[in-house]
Amino acid sequence: MPQAVGVIQTLGFPAVLAAADEMVKGGRVTLVYFDKAERGEFLVAIRGPVSEVNVAMEAGKKAAEASYGGEVVSHYIVPNPPENLLAVLPLEYTEEVEQFRV
Repeated sequence: MPQAVGVIQTLGFPAVLAAADEMVKGGRVTLVYFDKAERGEFLVAIRGPVSEVNVAMEAGKKAAEASYGGEVVSHYIVPNPPENLLAVLPLEYTEEVEQFRV
């Protein structure tokens, strides 16, 4: 089954928390990465089937914008990422997230 990667970058922690929560509830996806970006920005990445990532990303963007002071700075989806992308970026299913993989 083709896998996709979805990333949302927000301004402020409450917005990224709301986005991450809504993404894992809104689609059959696994949260694979979370970190601080720069200047008070945070990002969260998910993986899963392409159709599920699309649905989860829409839900996450709406939740981030609806949170108090929430702002989505950037978002993108990479359907069927090539192996060299996965080798460079920390988007693989790790042992830590494997137990939560759907």
